[in-house]
Amino acid sequence: MVPETAVILAAGLGTRMGRKPKGLVRVAGREILYRTMRLLQENGVKKFVVVTNERYAPLYQEFIESHDFDAEIIINPEPKKGNGHSLHLAREKVSGKFVLTMSDHVYSRDFIERAVRGRGLIADRGPRWVYIEEATKVQVKDGKVWKIGKGLKEWDAIDTGFFILDEGIFKVTEVLESEKNGDYSLSDVMERAKVPVTFVDGLGWIDVDTPQDIRRARRMLVKTAVKGTGDGFVSRHLNRRISTRVSELLVEKVTPNQMTVVTFLLGIISALTTLVSLPLAGILYQLSSILDGVDGELARAQLRSSKFGGYVDSILDRYVDGSFLALLAYATLGEPFWYFVALLALLGSVMVSYSTERFKGAFCRDAYKEVPVLRKLPGKRDERTFLTMLFLLYPIAASIKALFITLAVLTNVRVVLTLYFVAEKVLPPKTI
Repeated sequence: MVPETAVILAAGLGTRMGRKPKGLVRVAGREILYRTMRLLQENGVKKFVVVTNERYAPLYQEFIESHDFDAEIIINPEPKKGNGHSLHLAREKVSGKFVLTMSDHVYSRDFIERAVRGRGLIADRGPRWVYIEEATKVQVKDGKVWKIGKGLKEWDAIDTGFFILDEGIFKVTEVLESEKNGDYSLSDVMERAKVPVTFVDGLGWIDVDTPQDIRRARRMLVKTAVKGTGDGFVSRHLNRRISTRVSELLVEKVTPNQMTVVTFLLGIISALTTLVSLPLAGILYQLSSILDGVDGELARAQLRSSKFGGYVDSILDRYVDGSFLALLAYATLGEPFWYFVALLALLGSVMVSYSTERFKGAFCRDAYKEVPVLRKLPGKRDERTFLTMLFLLYPIAASIKALFITLAVLTNVRVVLTLYFVAEKVLPPKTI
C-alpha cells in the first residue's frame, strides 16, 4: 500500500547554489519541489510535511499556497545540524507508513512509480546520472542497511535519497538526539535502524547541489521523457537522438503547444515545397518528423502532458501526411491509375495510425502494450517519412511511382496485420 503522507527535508541553506532554496530551483521549467510533490500526488500521496529553515519558510509557504498543495511547514531553527534532526522534527505530523525524500533531488516519473511501492531505503545498483565519487554508498546485508556513507570503499548500491519508512523510525532518532545533541545525519539513522533496502535500478534520479547538476538533471528529464512504445525503427535509431538534443535546448524556453504549432507549420511548408523542389520537400518532411517528437518530450519533461495535447498533435500529423502525399501526387503524377495508387498510399498512411488509436478508443488500452508484436511491424509514421525523403532525394518518374507503390503496399499490409494480431488478442480462438 502506498503511503498517504510524505516528509520533505528542505532545511539546507543552499550554500553551493548561492544560498537559494534548492527546492524552488527550476529544472526543465518546473521547481524541483513541484516535481516531487506532483509525482507523489499522482501515486497516492495526499499530504506533505516540509521541514525548512526560518529564512526559507515564507518562500516555501508561498509556493505551497500558489499550487494548492495540502502541505504543512515545520521550522528547523538549527538548519546547520544534520538532516537526521530535520526528520525528527516531523515526528508528530506523521503516523504509520510515510515517504521521506529530499527537496533537492530530481526524480523521473518511472522512478517514483517504482519507489513508492518499496520498503526502507530505496537504493540504485546501476545509477546513470550521478557522480559515484560524491554519492552516498550503501552496504547491504540480509536485505538491510549494514553500512552507509560517501567514503565506503566497498558498497552494493547508491542511496537515492528516497525512503519508505514508518513511525518506528522516530524511536531511533530519539536515541540519536540524546547521544549526538541533535546533530546527526540520515545516514546515521538508517545505519542505526538497519532499515530494509529496496533496489530500484537504473532509473532517472539526481541530487542537485551545483549549477552543473541542474544541466545534468535537465538532460536526464528529457532523456527519460521519451515515450518510446510506439516508436518505429527510424525514431529509435535516428529521430530520438536528434529530438532529445533539441528538447534539451528548448525545455526552459518553449512550451509543448508552441512546439506543436511550429512542427505543424513546418510539415505544411514541406508539403507545399513539393510544388517547387522535391529533394527539399523530402528533407523538410523528415525534419518535421524529427521535431514531431519534441513537443511530447517537452510536455513530459515539463510535467505538462495532457490527453488533449496528444489528441490535437495526432490530428495535425494526419493533416501534414495527407497534404504532403496529395500535393506530391498532384505535382508528379498524371495518369488515373497512379492517382488510384496514391489514394491507396494516402488512405493506408492514415489508417496505420487510426488502427492503433481506435484500439485505444474501443478497449481503453494502449495497442503497443497490449499487442507488443505491433512494435515490430514496419510502416509507422517515422519510417514512412524517412522512406519518402530517400525516394525524393533523386526524383525521377520511376522513383516517385515506386514510392507510392511502396507506401500503398506497406501501410495497407500493416493495417491488415494489425487487425489480425488484435483479433488474436481480444477474440476467443475459435472465432478468429
